Amino acid sequence: MKNLIIASTSTVHGSDPLAYLLDELSIFYKDTEEILFIPYARPGGITHDAYTTAIGKAFAKINKTVRGIHEFENPAEAIADAKAIFTGGGNTFLLVSQLYVYQVIQPLREAIFNGTPYLGTSAGSNICGLTMQTTNDMPIIYPPSFKTLGVIPFNINPHYLDPIEGSTHMGETRETRIKEFHKFNSLPVVGIREGSWIRVKGDQTTLEGPHSARIFEQDKTPVELSTGSEIIFP
Repeated sequence: MKNLIIASTSTVHGSDPLAYLLDELSIFYKDTEEILFIPYARPGGITHDAYTTAIGKAFAKINKTVRGIHEFENPAEAIADAKAIFTGGGNTFLLVSQLYVYQVIQPLREAIFNGTPYLGTSAGSNICGLTMQTTNDMPIIYPPSFKTLGVIPFNINPHYLDPIEGSTHMGETRETRIKEFHKFNSLPVVGIREGSWIRVKGDQTTLEGPHSARIFEQDKTPVELSTGSEIIFP
């Protein structure tokens, strides 16, 4: 049975990493003391070791230990043996590229469908969708494919931002970019605002956290989904 938390971000309002989610994660990861961390997205170019250390400090607050997947000789085996998994944020293009380089897309997908608890934030949330094409990141590296895990039947847009009333900014809004995506792609997109997350338990997918989400479907007017609601597409 699938068991996921798909969060917009790891850090809210300048707080410590995962601080807003720790109470939830202490329950989510209650059956394990060690979490396998996938640091491939490397926010700001941080090293795998430095990223893993930072995440380890966050999880120490709920008495969990963290090991980076880069510490294992065989990443696919590490995923298969893991009792819990977390993929952090950073650059989605880099993350997906590395998942293909180390040949762990399929092992990770299988682990999730086999019920291994999986937390994704930002880039780690993007990869839960069918493709990574609704990321906000710069294409700093070219992955072999935009196809990702497909453990949910829609795409994610994390860090979703609403237009600022009265702003004179002339660039595209997030909604405009997703409309551009829908000119060529039919996949639904869920825009998750900071501080909220999607909870997947088996076949049930629910929005949780303090904020509503923005739902986009091709050739339809975007709608708001209130927190606590189930996410269902025809």
